[in-house]
Formats: sequence, structure tokens, C-alpha cells
Amino acid sequence: MRKSEKNESANRRPLKKTALILTAGVLAVGLAACGSSNSNGGNESANNSSATNTGGTSGGDSGKKVTITFQNIYPDATSPANKMMKELVAQYEKENPNIKIELDSLNTDQQKLKLKTQAASKEVPDITIVNPAAQMKPFVDAGLLAPLNDMLDQNGLKDTFQKGLLDYYSFNNNVYALPDGNNIEVVYYNKDLFAQAGITDVPKTFDEMLEDVKALKAKGITPIAIGEKDTWTGSFLFMNILLRTNGGPGFLQDVLDGKKDFNDPAFTEATDAFQELVQAGAFPEGATSIDANAGGNIFKTGKAAMFIIGSWETGNIDASSVAGKVGAFSFPTVNGKGDVNQFMLAPGSGFAVSANSKHLQETKDFLNFFMTNYPKKQFELKNAVGSGQIIEGDFKAAGYSDLAINILDMFKQVTGGDLAFDNTMKPAVAQAHLSSIQNLFVQKVESKQAAKEHQDAFAANK
Repeated sequence: MRKSEKNESANRRPLKKTALILTAGVLAVGLAACGSSNSNGGNESANNSSATNTGGTSGGDSGKKVTITFQNIYPDATSPANKMMKELVAQYEKENPNIKIELDSLNTDQQKLKLKTQAASKEVPDITIVNPAAQMKPFVDAGLLAPLNDMLDQNGLKDTFQKGLLDYYSFNNNVYALPDGNNIEVVYYNKDLFAQAGITDVPKTFDEMLEDVKALKAKGITPIAIGEKDTWTGSFLFMNILLRTNGGPGFLQDVLDGKKDFNDPAFTEATDAFQELVQAGAFPEGATSIDANAGGNIFKTGKAAMFIIGSWETGNIDASSVAGKVGAFSFPTVNGKGDVNQFMLAPGSGFAVSANSKHLQETKDFLNFFMTNYPKKQFELKNAVGSGQIIEGDFKAAGYSDLAINILDMFKQVTGGDLAFDNTMKPAVAQAHLSSIQNLFVQKVESKQAAKEHQDAFAANK
């Protein structure tokens, strides 16, 4: 039982609001720009208007032998996203026998590092992964990515994306990447482990979350799974807290606009709250030596009680050993501040094409096919939660889990939120932030010192 409750502007429209309509069991996702989504069944219900069109095939018609390198962030062979990718690649290669798709599958941080090295030598793969807004702008400015407007006009592909979502991947009226999802950050929890620790309800406040962490620790259960070797994971969690301590969205935008700085009480309060979780032993031992996939597997193998991550993990959880035992809730209020219907928003990573590809047309033809068929395949694999494209289908009739339906209902409640730190700030500032947050897992730091580290990095990179 509980005790009593004690972007920078880069030629893109700002995030306003998120809306999702669910009528008569048919989902029509229309997120006005909010976050990456990743078994068989229900494909007759996935009636995306262009999903059955195979897309361009000029590569297949040309007859020349072509190898296209497809760099991606789906390395886990057990995940629905990996299965989706391989099935679509196999289908395209069968229909276009002169085309070979070579997969370069890496985890997120490995891919970011490799792409940075490749970009320095102007050897970007034919297809690669970029993150939206501020993260992808340097690649665009360097002329490394090909505009995709012409490809989007084929087969009505542009109209399959949720309204406003492509803005995050657009500069100077050109679209440079196609998003794989549109997600919100949620707290997944293992109902059985909560019960073992005597927890009868999900936490509504940060104080209650801390109580739960202590109760779980007392039972020898890891409270919160994380893999902080990939530094974005801790940053995502921190941004949930900052969204609450700031009383709502807009802290980073206020910093960019000169209305606030990192010494603001909202930031130091968030830093202190984050460290309370660390000091309470919320995370696995050696969290900074565990990568994101391994961290997620701690939860998906039933060894941790909570997992604070994007809704793209829903399909992976439903395919794991804890399927049927998991629920989800929104991040709680912090010190009485914040709205639980505001979320850390995660427009998905996007598929971009190298401007220097030796097979530019063939690469665009394949990507057109891939993205045209992506919604239908994701629906079939019960991995459509958090899709960036419009998917119409009866999810319940298709056999989607109670967890998936719960997450879809949470999307309906979204009233706004903030983008990730590294999707908002310049790369050098983002790197200073990621390192600073990772350090909090290792040692306790005065919140004013953490604020100074951020402010110094921001001032040096205006």
C-alpha cells in the first residue's frame, strides 16, 4: 500500500498538439507531429491506400547488377522491426533479381558514430539513418543527403505520412528523410514484479515512484531497466523529468530564444530528481557499460520491473517472455508539477539517401517500395504502435495485445510535449548534455555544476 502523496527553428513548423482518432475499432492515426516504431495476422485489415503498390522498379527493369547498402538500427534478429526489414528486402530482391540489398545493422549509438566517420570522408551509405531536426541538419548543410521530394510524389507516398511529421525532416522545402515512426515515451511495468513487491497501483507522483523503487530493491528486483552505454537512454528519461519540473513543454525552446538558461530552477530541480533515482538504486549495476538493447532485454526477460522508453518497444515486449504481464503508464508528476498527458515526443529516426550514391535512382526506387509497404507489414507483425504513417485497421480484431491497445489509448490523451534534447540543440551542445547525464549514473554531482556544464556548452556553440 502507498503512503499518502506528499529547437532551434530549422525551416520546420513547431510542434503544436497531438491528436489521434479511434472510431469503431478502426485506428486513424493523425499525430500533428509528435514520435520510432518497430507473428502474423490481420493483413486483410491494414487498408493503407498505397500499401499494396510495390513502388518504383526502374532498378529491376534496367538489368544491370546493383548492390545497395542499407544501414539501419534494427540489429536484434528477434525483433519485429528486424523481421519486417528482412521480409521486405527479400520480397524486393525476388521481384528485382538484379538488385542486392546489403544490410548494415547496428545499434543506435554505433550507427551514429559510424555515420559520423563516413560523413567526414563523404562515404555515406546508399541508405542510412538520421535523426530529425537539429541532428540531421549538419548532414543536409554538408550536401550529403539527397532530396526525396520526387520519390514522395510517386504512388501517393507523401500522403501516407501523418500530417506535419515530414516537417521534422525538411529543410528549405526539401524532404531529406522518411521517418520510421512517431512515438511517445511511456513507463512499461511488469505487473507480476509489482505484485511481488506489494505495489498495488502505478505511481502517480515522483515520490510514489521512489517508494516503489525502494520496495522493489528490498525484494531483490531491479526497479528500472536501462542501458546507458548508449547515452540517449538516460537523456530520454531526464527529459521526462524536465518536462514535469518546467510545468510543461518548452524549456529548451526558451533557452534557444534567450528567455531562460540552464541555471533555471526547473533544470536544477530535474537534475536533483534524476539523481534521487540513481541514489535509490533504481538502475542496474554498471548501467553505463550496458547498451540499449541489453538494457531493454533486462526488462523483456522479466528481470526488471520498469522500462522507461518510447512506445516503439510495444511490439518487442509483446514478442518477449513477459508478453501478457506488462502494462504502461505515463511519467508521473514531479513535486506536484506537470501534466501526465504531456509526453517526451520522439519523431522516429528517418531513412535518408546519400546524395553521392552511385545508384541514386535504384536506391530511391527501393526506398519507395520499402516505405510504401512498411505500414502493411508492420500491421501484420503486430508492430504498428507508434507508426509514422497512417494505418487503418481493426487492431483488436487483428489480435493486438491489451498492452498495445492501452498504448494506443494513451496516444489519444496526448496534449503536447517536448522533443529529445539532441533533436533540439546543436550537436556539440547535445554531446555535452549526453556526457553530463551519463556522468550522473557514476557519481553524484551538484545540480548547479551540471547546469553550468550545459550552459557553458550552449554559450560556446551559439
